[in-house]
Amino acid sequence: MSIELRDGFFALSNGRAPAEEVDRYRALVDATDTEAATTIDGLAASWHPTARFKAVRFVDAERIDAGVRDLFARPSENAPYLAAVFVDPREFSFRTFENILPLDHRFAGVPLELELAGRDEVAEGVQAFSLRLPDPARACLEQLDSLDLYVPPLNAGSRGGDRFIFHSALLAEALTSAVAEAMPQPALDGFSHVNPVFRCNRFEPGDADFHRHLDTPYYDASRRHVSRYTVLLYLTGGSADPALALEGGAAFETIEPLTCVIFDQRYEHEGAPYRDGRKVFLRTELVFTDPDVAHDPEIGALFSKACYLTGESVFAPELARHADAYYNRVAAAHWNGLATGAGREPFVHKQFRGVHFVANGYDFWFAKSDETTLAECAALTLLDYFNCKLGDEAFRTLCDSEVIEADGTDWIPAFLGDRRGEPAVAPFDKSLLFPAPEAPSSDGLPDCACMICSGSVVGPNFETSRNAKIIEHYTRAQDSAKADILPAPVLMLGEDVHLDPEMFLVEGNRIHVLGKEAPAPVNFAACQGGPRFPDAEDFITPAAKVGVAHFLVPPILFAETADTYHLKFDFFRNTWMAKHEQSTVTVPMIRPFDMDETGYECMCECDCDCGCDEDECLCTDDCEECGCGCAEEDDEDGEVEEAGE
Repeated sequence: MSIELRDGFFALSNGRAPAEEVDRYRALVDATDTEAATTIDGLAASWHPTARFKAVRFVDAERIDAGVRDLFARPSENAPYLAAVFVDPREFSFRTFENILPLDHRFAGVPLELELAGRDEVAEGVQAFSLRLPDPARACLEQLDSLDLYVPPLNAGSRGGDRFIFHSALLAEALTSAVAEAMPQPALDGFSHVNPVFRCNRFEPGDADFHRHLDTPYYDASRRHVSRYTVLLYLTGGSADPALALEGGAAFETIEPLTCVIFDQRYEHEGAPYRDGRKVFLRTELVFTDPDVAHDPEIGALFSKACYLTGESVFAPELARHADAYYNRVAAAHWNGLATGAGREPFVHKQFRGVHFVANGYDFWFAKSDETTLAECAALTLLDYFNCKLGDEAFRTLCDSEVIEADGTDWIPAFLGDRRGEPAVAPFDKSLLFPAPEAPSSDGLPDCACMICSGSVVGPNFETSRNAKIIEHYTRAQDSAKADILPAPVLMLGEDVHLDPEMFLVEGNRIHVLGKEAPAPVNFAACQGGPRFPDAEDFITPAAKVGVAHFLVPPILFAETADTYHLKFDFFRNTWMAKHEQSTVTVPMIRPFDMDETGYECMCECDCDCGCDEDECLCTDDCEECGCGCAEEDDEDGEVEEAGE
């Protein structure tokens, strides 16, 4: 069944199958529920579609666990290193909305002497060129369409067709040289490079238009980089009404293959599919260095709302149109200032295990009570904003949500006041995860449990928790886990979420979330090979898997009234280089010794109570007691010697 589901997806993706066959396949997918096979970029992934795993992505196959790698399809004959995985769109956050494919190696060794010729200034700030390039380079570009890596975009409601996003520094470098040669010099003031992230768009006749919109400029505050021009490179030619129309009168009814249009990002634009034939084009932008770019916090807030509503549209599709409207307002604001929005605004009312709050992606409101703390409100804000996982579930899937469209925010205090709940994020004493080891044994048992390393022999009653060598490894493993867990502001123990109040520092009207970057996963060493006597490290085993969330984020602003806490979280503030990490840390414990696990056979030489096979017992005649340990007796000098092997 799973093979049928995997292969059927790609067999039906060409859009030519009968409707009843597609319906049968969809019903089969909706009736299938399986566990994830691996994790990619923090997203649980399956090798075939299911009722949960419905969004297809393409990743480098080497990133998939070797044990399950061969189960994943390689649907592109021209890119066999890319595997198709299916993920749960409900787990998306702003970091995983898009799937950017590394395609630089496709252009490696290809002659990329690109030339933009025949410049035509169609309108102010709009240039059209014909791209000239060697035949191998042209074939390489045209083959992008045949890779069949297209997926429906998240904003499919406002744009038609399919697309995939890829990164190629080689192609961008070649285009950078061509642009520098072809564009008029006044337009190149401050020009840095072509953005190496490309969108490959495909439209078939009859697809919906790409509706009128503005392109959101690229911005990198640390380098003072901002995009000013959009680049459209048409790989196929055709006619449409219009093929490309820009606000202000510039319009293209017919486009020749390998036409390159470069236009100012202040222009709203739209395009329709070709009347006959497939429309395929690449989109990127020209990036400039601009030391005078200023930051407007209101633009950052609106962009944060747009990203949040994009994620929430997975649960409430009606939010997609609001997200698109916000993106367009943000794009326009970069050039003309932020315009006032029209109409009612969307809010999401959520309930998480008894706690009610209202959010729009920048503002988060919570009802005040004797049990509610600012630390708990901040923790829930971050868990919701980044859609963190609690156990195997994304935070937003654990919330009961409803969309509310309203004018203003005056209604929120009374709304939440009628829905006061119990705390859902409790403080946790992290020291409980790290019990102190027992005192080392003083009864003469060996300090090393490894026969191979030390030649010592231990018995079945060997106490691992009191062995000095094992305690040493246990302490080291604890220290490694502590380094990741103790600084974490939020812990996830299964599906229970806890916080460390000391990691939330309230200062004036700001909540500072203290944290650190997560280190590499903990790895416990162990000897390799067949049956053997275990080393001390082997007795250190996981006691628990603890999810930790380290948030490297700007301070969370807040205001409070008699009834509510109002938190404001601007993660996209361009003056900040910010990110977050979520990981799982292994908490160690010492496990008891079990002789049966070693595969070791006793080689003593006496008839003793050692539990070994008497036919093979080789204990010495003067051994009084073995027990699979060493028989000890005084020699003539009163010193202890070992009688067994």
